[in-house]
Amino acid sequence: MALQLRIYVPPHPLIKHWLGVVRSASTPSPVFRSAMTELGRWLAYEAVRDWLPTVDMTIETPLTSCPATFVDPEAAIAIIPILRAGLALVEGIQSAVPNSSTYHIGLARNEKTLEPAWYLNKLPEKFEPNTRVIISEPMMATGGTMMATLPELVKRGVDPALVRIISVVTAPPALQKLAESYPTLAVYAAIIDEGLDENGFIVPGLGDAGDRTFGT
Repeated sequence: MALQLRIYVPPHPLIKHWLGVVRSASTPSPVFRSAMTELGRWLAYEAVRDWLPTVDMTIETPLTSCPATFVDPEAAIAIIPILRAGLALVEGIQSAVPNSSTYHIGLARNEKTLEPAWYLNKLPEKFEPNTRVIISEPMMATGGTMMATLPELVKRGVDPALVRIISVVTAPPALQKLAESYPTLAVYAAIIDEGLDENGFIVPGLGDAGDRTFGT
């Protein structure tokens, strides 16, 4: 499958480690939750590399003056977790990008049709120009949820080229849909799994990320 969009699977050993933890069926919910936070942190670290706008200035050290580079405090950065599983990655993402705003959206998948249905939308009517957006979606299986989310962002002024999707486990069907419709965005994932089962779940996957995070 030839993908147009930018899909990155960072070879970082900590990402691999925490992926193994969340994959294991024997991992209890509190440990699973902590591991998802770590995955959010390290995947966000990779996603914002060479992406955050910066400003250069001169500062004073205890000894002399020197040039310094900072993340632009005026830059608009939005974190958008897709409820409820997307909340599992937010704490880690926020730790990597503290100067950001968080907006919540909620979509539930119909287990018969596999299509998403909206139940919460807290996006602003219009984003500031050049807002950088990080979408938190731990599992991308069929791609339906993401294909419902992205048009809502575009009509609010978001440029797909400034969107980063942070996911733990992705599958080819979702990536193919994104490649066809939004080739300029980027996906950062811990792994691309082989495919989906007859119920639309990623195999080998990690189960239901929301249930395992919140112990339900």
